[in-house]
Amino acid sequence: MNIKDYGFDYHTNFESIGTPARITAVHKGRFGIVSDFGEGFAQLKGKEYYYEGELFPTVGDFVLIDYNKDGDSRIVKTLPRRTYFSRRDPDKGRGEQAVAANFDTVFIMQSLNHDFNPKRLERYLTAARQSKAEPVIVLTKADLTDDYLPYIIETSNVAPGVKTCIVSAKTGYGMDELSPNLQKGKTLVFLGSSGVGKSSLVNALAGENIMDTNGIREDDSKGRHTTTHRELIMLQNGAMIIDTPGMRELGMWDVTEGLGDAFFDIKELAQHCRFRDCRHENEPGCAVREAIRNGTLDKSRYESYQKIKAEAKYSGNAADYRRQKEQFFRNIAISERKKRKDVY
Repeated sequence: MNIKDYGFDYHTNFESIGTPARITAVHKGRFGIVSDFGEGFAQLKGKEYYYEGELFPTVGDFVLIDYNKDGDSRIVKTLPRRTYFSRRDPDKGRGEQAVAANFDTVFIMQSLNHDFNPKRLERYLTAARQSKAEPVIVLTKADLTDDYLPYIIETSNVAPGVKTCIVSAKTGYGMDELSPNLQKGKTLVFLGSSGVGKSSLVNALAGENIMDTNGIREDDSKGRHTTTHRELIMLQNGAMIIDTPGMRELGMWDVTEGLGDAFFDIKELAQHCRFRDCRHENEPGCAVREAIRNGTLDKSRYESYQKIKAEAKYSGNAADYRRQKEQFFRNIAISERKKRKDVY
């Protein structure tokens, strides 16, 4: 087994000594890994991660390990990320929950049934833009409708210029459109709520049943959770997929840059406001409000922008809190090392 097949670049600069590995699964307190030694499991080395502020790894991360052939290896360092996606922790209500790292493309998935939700699509697109990876919108379950046009129109209004594919894992319709994103050594991440058909699509792309699938409730088209943890799956052609648990509510986390990219039409309008610090409320010469009045900008789209922007502002404050907390533990570690040195 060669870690380069999993997308690792040996030209990556890192100072620490260790064996490169990639995180393939995240369990409670334990990580699935793959390295030149093959597949295995690893745990965090407490000193580095709990006292010295090392960044906690997530699925897709490249890390350095102290390899142990007789048991769990130890993860000693998380290497720099090319792309990264996280959300506000849904269990704790605050704080960041890492979701995936080092992916090339984000498949934003919605199904052509009651689950189709333009507002949720805007949120996923904002997070995808923030990650710096290429977004592709995948509308699944094409076999459930004969009229795609309304869905295409709504999608183009929410995500102008973003590639959109209409597919059916059941019939094979449109699956060829996804091929350009399934290249050897490249990694995809799937984002979509439960019941959108992620597991079925993974099985169709893999050519075998490697993930469990469950049906959906007929009354509201909402699915039952099938993925219970994040994992990286290697396909036969060498492409990799990171599947994530269904996320019906995506809590924004520090998406300041992604917000401007996802709502670039509003960002462009704002540049023509009379005042640089225009809040787009009652200020004279507001280009955004004028666009809403003359119908060139949909009011609901602007409201979505404002709502996500408010969440991003909260998350920015939370991110500052996290950085301060990490620095606090680093200071403790430095103090402890100094004490040991003085005693010695």
